[in-house]
Amino acid sequence: MIGYAINESTVYSASRLCYKKLKEPMEIIKSKIIEAMTAHADETGIRVEEMLRWLHVATTELYTYLFVHEKRGRLALESEQSILDKLSGWLVHDCWGSYFNFKELHHALCGAHILRELEGLIENEQSRWARVFKTFLMHVFEMPLEERIRRRQQIESRYTLICSMGEKAEPPPRKTPGQKGRYKRTKGRNLVERLMREKEAVLAFAFNEEVPFTNNLGERDLRPAKVKLKVSNCFRSFEGAEIYARIASFVSTARKNDKNVFSELCTTFSGHNFLTG
Repeated sequence: MIGYAINESTVYSASRLCYKKLKEPMEIIKSKIIEAMTAHADETGIRVEEMLRWLHVATTELYTYLFVHEKRGRLALESEQSILDKLSGWLVHDCWGSYFNFKELHHALCGAHILRELEGLIENEQSRWARVFKTFLMHVFEMPLEERIRRRQQIESRYTLICSMGEKAEPPPRKTPGQKGRYKRTKGRNLVERLMREKEAVLAFAFNEEVPFTNNLGERDLRPAKVKLKVSNCFRSFEGAEIYARIASFVSTARKNDKNVFSELCTTFSGHNFLTG
């Protein structure tokens, strides 16, 4: 208003204070996600101090929890910051292998990711089995839940049949004589083996009303961080990334609950908000 830029130290001090004030609300958010019947999980790479770090999310329709970790896989998902080991219902994700370490959870895979992989095979390799599977998956998705449950045996049999087509169409992994390392696998072979191995997780949406078809909820909650990095390129410190994650969690949760974000942030500095009362 008066032509002067806000002092960077003032912004940082306010962010740190907000981070501290949000400690109790963050515990409430985590407890709500833990109690939920269905949660979504995802992760994305971010730059912190010119190094690759990972922003993880556990989220529901009403609550968002973000945290930053140096690793993407098991070390992060089983760390103190993570809450996945406390969940007991459905977990929707993108088939990142580390999520399957939580044996007590019911896993559901993102249908949108599978469709994108199938579309890639159709466009690049003119794969017939991929085209058939895509048509089948969309047909099941558009089918009413009651009909899916009634025709469950037929759907599962059709699923297995198409995977058998894919297994025959995609060449098995072969190793060149004298070559070290893993057998070379095609993208189609990797996909069909994953579909066969994770059949129950792929079809989870078909027979369970509480399971959505995609993991779009998790992806949407990570998108603001990617937009931020396009502008600022990176976080200058790990502490700064942690501050961002906590505040972003609260902002996302406020929006999901139809609250005015600015008002809720203002009242947070006074020691209360819509979560704490």
